[in-house]
Amino acid sequence: MKKLAIYSVVVALCGSTLYAVFAAEKPAAAKEAAAQAEPAKEEAAKEPLVCFESRKGASEITQKDVKPGWPNVKCSPTTGAALWYGDPFDSTVPKDKRPAPIPTMAAMVPDLANFEHGRGRIWCMDCHHTTQRNKLVDHFGDPISFDQPQLLCGKCHGDKLRDWRDGIHGKRIGEFTSTGKKRWFTCTECHNPHNVQDGARNRGFVKLQPEPPPQLSRGMKDAGHEKLHPIPH
Repeated sequence: MKKLAIYSVVVALCGSTLYAVFAAEKPAAAKEAAAQAEPAKEEAAKEPLVCFESRKGASEITQKDVKPGWPNVKCSPTTGAALWYGDPFDSTVPKDKRPAPIPTMAAMVPDLANFEHGRGRIWCMDCHHTTQRNKLVDHFGDPISFDQPQLLCGKCHGDKLRDWRDGIHGKRIGEFTSTGKKRWFTCTECHNPHNVQDGARNRGFVKLQPEPPPQLSRGMKDAGHEKLHPIPH
């Protein structure tokens, strides 16, 4: 009986020792796993952001800086959809700082007293911000950049904005491949918002006068590459 009691005590002591060893190893293992996970999180944060155009799975574009602080595309942090483009074509930043010629308001809207847009139901401050004169304005009074007129036009023309986002309405250029680079033209690149009743038709937009050809970006001798289809036949 004495021997059995001694054996029982020895087994109990060994068991408690092993338990203490395993219990001490668990926090150490957890700390080690957490330490290994940190670099993985940092690496994931450094990975380039990829967002989709129009519909998810149709085409994707990787976000990167054309210039410091100037991304080629702005992606939604919630859905991953392409919100707007800084410039989807690399290195196509202006060659110099020459200002673009801008006509006066009287030249753009010669008959401002009889404003056509909305057939007299809206006025200037429905679209232009009252205090930030270089901004447009939404229904909540928040400013909209002139680079994103579709956010303004969509206030009233939601169906056209939806079709534009789906690639049905408007003009797009670029590559036809699903992952190719594309450029979407905004509303005011085709429509003049101050002149919307076309003569005897009494509706529709007056055609815009063609603008001078754009400057070639740095490093481009000519635009002959645009005559070639990106997909060989």
